Amino acid sequence: MASQAGFMISKIKRIGDRIFQKKLEKADISAFNGAQGKLLYILWQRDGISAAELAGQAGLAVTTLTSMLDRMEHAGLILREPDPNDRRKTKLVLTDRVKGLKEQYERLSDDMTDVYLRGFSPEEAAQLENYLGRVLKNLEEEESNE
Repeated sequence: MASQAGFMISKIKRIGDRIFQKKLEKADISAFNGAQGKLLYILWQRDGISAAELAGQAGLAVTTLTSMLDRMEHAGLILREPDPNDRRKTKLVLTDRVKGLKEQYERLSDDMTDVYLRGFSPEEAAQLENYLGRVLKNLEEEESNE
């Protein structure tokens, strides 16, 4: 019997993304969508990084990220500013408007974690994270070998 792990991971992501988007809408956070929220989450941790750094942390190609950043800049979520230490580089900086949404976004993210792990013991949750970490490592290794 073939494993359904890849199919299940894809389905979990799709359904999880839809649920999270509904939570954002219910909380009246219409400033950004779930995909943009994942990028903002990284920037909330490290404001002022380059697009290449953001792409690496998000696991996205820079070409994919560029159009997302254009939309986010147009929506007033981020600013592109010259790097004072290297004129060839541009830093991505959060606007004040988005900085104020960090706590609310983190609460919703915690709610999603609760949904994902409902019915799991702490030991089972840790074991699941370990397994997912191994899957992620396998994928990253495969990607770097291509």
